[in-house]
Amino acid sequence: MIELRTPAQIEEMRPAGAFVASVLTALQAAADVGVNLLELDALAHDMIRERGAESCYIDYHPSFGGSKFGKVLCTSVNDAVLHGLPHDYRLRDGDLLSVDFAASVDGWVADSALSVVVGTPREEDLRLIEVTGRALDAAIQAARAGARMGDVSFAIGEVARSAGLQVNLQFGGHGVGRTMHGDPHVANDGRPGRGFKLKAGLVIAIEPWFMHTTAEIYTDADGWTLRSRDGSRGAHMEHTIAITDDLPIVLTARD
Repeated sequence: MIELRTPAQIEEMRPAGAFVASVLTALQAAADVGVNLLELDALAHDMIRERGAESCYIDYHPSFGGSKFGKVLCTSVNDAVLHGLPHDYRLRDGDLLSVDFAASVDGWVADSALSVVVGTPREEDLRLIEVTGRALDAAIQAARAGARMGDVSFAIGEVARSAGLQVNLQFGGHGVGRTMHGDPHVANDGRPGRGFKLKAGLVIAIEPWFMHTTAEIYTDADGWTLRSRDGSRGAHMEHTIAITDDLPIVLTARD
């Protein structure tokens, strides 16, 4: 069921968005050569406790997950593109790291993700991150009251196609509110003018993710981590936004 939030409720969601943004900012600063993925997860866990927030991931067990997730972050490195389960791995020079984080503050959820290169970057990785961010920006600009969900999805896919990238439609954005995942689904490609009509009060997470040379993925033996079929690297960007009668509000905007 698609739920619309009142202006007052959207204001109540701002602390969750600000907290998620602050955690990702701290994680981006902490991610460096030699840092263990479990250390990043512990940092986020500490920030959750200090804030009195709740993790959306630690007990999460959807049909596509092998078990309860058990961690508070998704840390996807190189050919791991989504749902990366933190494990005993120290970041290496040149790694492409995507971090996805969602938390609940005072009963409201926010969800966001970013991708960074650790140490010495590869030019193709920087380009992939830039294209993914541009797709997210284009989708946010398209997310206006009166537009259709297909307009938002098309904006993402158009940026990908213009960059010569393929788009996987198995996982995408989603509604956000009292829980992390709700209706409507926000596909990463679509047809303009089609789908649900956007209305003020709709809160969604938009999350484009692309891989260098494929759109095919498989699930790692850990039951969670999704990897590119051909071993190419991936990037992932996400923001939680609220549709208004004017411009959309990016609740997880980072300074």
